[in-house]
Amino acid sequence: MRPGLLEGKVAIVSGLGPGMGRDISLQFSQEGANVVLAARRPKMMEKVAAEIRESGGQALCVSTDISDNAACEALAAAAIDEFGGIDVLVNNAFHGGDYTPFMDGNLDTWRETMDTNFFGTLQLTKAVVPSMQARGGGHIVMVNTMSIQRPQSGYGAYASSKGALAMATKTLALELGKDGIRVNAVHPGYIWGDSVEWYFGELGKQRGISGQDVYDEVAAETALGYLPHSSEIAGAVLFYASDLSKCITGTALPVNGGHFMNQA
Repeated sequence: MRPGLLEGKVAIVSGLGPGMGRDISLQFSQEGANVVLAARRPKMMEKVAAEIRESGGQALCVSTDISDNAACEALAAAAIDEFGGIDVLVNNAFHGGDYTPFMDGNLDTWRETMDTNFFGTLQLTKAVVPSMQARGGGHIVMVNTMSIQRPQSGYGAYASSKGALAMATKTLALELGKDGIRVNAVHPGYIWGDSVEWYFGELGKQRGISGQDVYDEVAAETALGYLPHSSEIAGAVLFYASDLSKCITGTALPVNGGHFMNQA
């Protein structure tokens, strides 16, 4: 039996929800990582931690609001105290904005979104980098979005904050490379799961069609003809977190079934 891709590594995953956060954490554990789960609410963290422990893995839950710098530093300290250091960080926590067109919206919401998606992500990154430096390297994965390449009305706060994060990802890759720290990003589109299924159902009601009809329309815009599940996108995060991508840094990987393709 081969050793896991993350055997003996310590990984922090922020933004624990029933989709991406859970699937990333479970895949990391299956590949041998000790996983530190970070989210504002304990319920989902504890549920995922129980799944990890039931399969023989190790997990630590730390309640964290990444927009609070002290909470980010406490999270890093907890990971080091429990497991001895930090090798991988997945910045998955996010604020979705208010889904309101710019002139109808409130710039305070834009600031709140930026505080989480940009400054919060950078605060958490800054908190873990010293441990990675001390261990001779590490892997940081930003969960970004297709929305910065395919703008939509009402998504300005979210997409703008993620656009800033995309530039920061390249800057961090450049500056931290000398320490053996790689920084990359995955850019999902629609992530198929319960929340998107509900959203498509609501869109369908507004138009007098079924949620499946909405799904079929959106899926037809992709090269592969379907919308990836969060477990599939988690596989791309695992690739970046492991030494399979050892020589790769500063990149943005579309993981959206070909809904958007990077320019050459």
